[in-house]
Amino acid sequence: MHRRKKQDKNKEVDLFEDRVVSINRVSKVVKGGRNIRFTALAVVGDKNGTIGFGTGKSLEIPDAINKAIQRARKNLVKVNVVNGTIPHEITGRFGAGKVFLKPAPEGTGVIAGGPVRVICELAGIDNILSKNLGSKTPINIVRATFDGLEGLTTIEEVARLRGIPVEELV
Repeated sequence: MHRRKKQDKNKEVDLFEDRVVSINRVSKVVKGGRNIRFTALAVVGDKNGTIGFGTGKSLEIPDAINKAIQRARKNLVKVNVVNGTIPHEITGRFGAGKVFLKPAPEGTGVIAGGPVRVICELAGIDNILSKNLGSKTPINIVRATFDGLEGLTTIEEVARLRGIPVEELV
């Protein structure tokens, strides 16, 4: 499900932008000493409500980043963005990590730290308030943020599920 636009004859322009959230050095102690590898956490998005994340592990940092980006492109989800913000408050949870997300009025900007800021910017969310609660580990924060963003529903979806017109909900 890669979205690409054709440009000229055989050149393709990628619509997704990718950002590396964290790089970590990990080691495993074996009989001959330590095996050192690198892990990378990357997020991709089209700034139009489609985002994904992935992790990669390799002996070299660039290889780990490439693996993370490839896995992120395979793990895309659609997020409900309404007028540059999210439709309602939600708390995403994963493991010990919790991320509180709150819609904000126009002109507020992205008030979020670290991984949450990257995800919101790549999803096309321009105005949002957030708070990391619990774990500060980047992968747990990313997974908790994705859990929250995937749980968002619009008024139209709620009305359709309940089988009533939108005007009755408002």
